[in-house]
Amino acid sequence: MCSEAPLHPASADREPAQAQALVLAAGSGKRMLPLTATTPKPLLAVRGQPLMFWAMQALARGGFTRQLVNTAWLGEQIGQRLGGRVEWPGLPAVEVIYSHEGLDFGHALETAGAVLRALPRLEPVFWVLAGDVFAPEFVFSPIAMQRFADSPALAHLWLVPNPAHNPGGDFGLSDGGAVLNLARGAPGCDFTYSTIGLYKSAFFADCGVPAGNPCGQAMALSPLMRAAMDRGQVTGEVYTGAWTDVGTPERLAQLNA
Repeated sequence: MCSEAPLHPASADREPAQAQALVLAAGSGKRMLPLTATTPKPLLAVRGQPLMFWAMQALARGGFTRQLVNTAWLGEQIGQRLGGRVEWPGLPAVEVIYSHEGLDFGHALETAGAVLRALPRLEPVFWVLAGDVFAPEFVFSPIAMQRFADSPALAHLWLVPNPAHNPGGDFGLSDGGAVLNLARGAPGCDFTYSTIGLYKSAFFADCGVPAGNPCGQAMALSPLMRAAMDRGQVTGEVYTGAWTDVGTPERLAQLNA
């Protein structure tokens, strides 16, 4: 079933402004079972608050207060917890709009599919980040966004040195800042995608699915990313701050120890 209404505004009384960031929160978190049997992974508690709050607060700290959240697995819990406006002490209020993929299509759309679904409600340059990654020191910088907007690149990624759970890595990085499409484990494949990146809507222009993804086509980001790397359209930099992909109950327990 195709749906032309990609987003669910928090209020029916007004059209929400274009979002500056997409916070990915639709995954089923199968590796986190049994914890995710009744709670979506982004709402699991990390150091006293839901995991996704850390990313949303960091965005707000950088001035990015219009945030779009996609949902699928137990997505109604995320909407109930956040509502349409969130306020944390010392931070500007965050306006939240939703792309309820589970409600609209019965399944999550994967990363590229999620971005395409949300694209009509995103600014031309926007952040994409995972709501289940813990990176409390990351700075969402307006200067970095402007620098990227002024560049010819279509995506800019933050990479981390390969963690223990991904020793073969995802990508390489040239001295000039180009992200390299290398095979896992190949020489120079020293970095893992942090799941934090800046994108231009043009990145998704030729993927074969229209903006708004009205038929709810699931699409992975990696093939699009690697093709863009081969065209020299992806830049990146290394992030060395605290970073955890909260992918297993053991990693969650370590963060909360």
